[in-house]
Amino acid sequence: MAVSVAILAIIISLHLIAFVFAVGAERRRSTAKVVPDEYDERTYCVYASDASTVYGLSAFGLLLISQTVLNGVTRCLCFGKGLVTGRSTTCAIFFFILSWINFLGAEACLLAGSAKNAYHTKYRALFKVEHLSCATLRKGVFAAGAALTLLSLLGSVLYYWAHARADTGGWEKHQNEGLGMTNSSFAPHQQQQQQTGEFQKA
Repeated sequence: MAVSVAILAIIISLHLIAFVFAVGAERRRSTAKVVPDEYDERTYCVYASDASTVYGLSAFGLLLISQTVLNGVTRCLCFGKGLVTGRSTTCAIFFFILSWINFLGAEACLLAGSAKNAYHTKYRALFKVEHLSCATLRKGVFAAGAALTLLSLLGSVLYYWAHARADTGGWEKHQNEGLGMTNSSFAPHQQQQQQTGEFQKA
């Protein structure tokens, strides 16, 4: 199987866009402040924009699509044609595992961060009670997702490249071409022998 530039472009583009969304989600994390209710003696939390949740879920979806495309092309390493034993196969298996570990880690960070960022607490306590806090996403969750997205990109590209080198599809094509050349080289010789036999009979 030869390396497809189109597949590489899709994988790299989706990963990079997901990385941008993850960085945007980290920068736009929802903030909150405690304010008193104008109708009673309780306080509640007022939250800023939820853009971070949208960015995080977008990055989650793009990363999932990229991983689906990659494993669909390579048939998840297990369900396609056999791989040539050797160094390329070892590299393909290693980068396959590396790609999945970073992918699952990035998806976990993005999904957990989006869910936590979307969670809004309401009434916390009676008015004038000190040390009140509103539930917000801690710093660094989306940043970790962004970093793992880049590592997933590296692992995915190297896995696809190693898989393309180790796939037996290219070897089968080469063997078939060699078999065809062998048959074609013997064909004139066989035809000459047949003509000589006919001449001797005549």
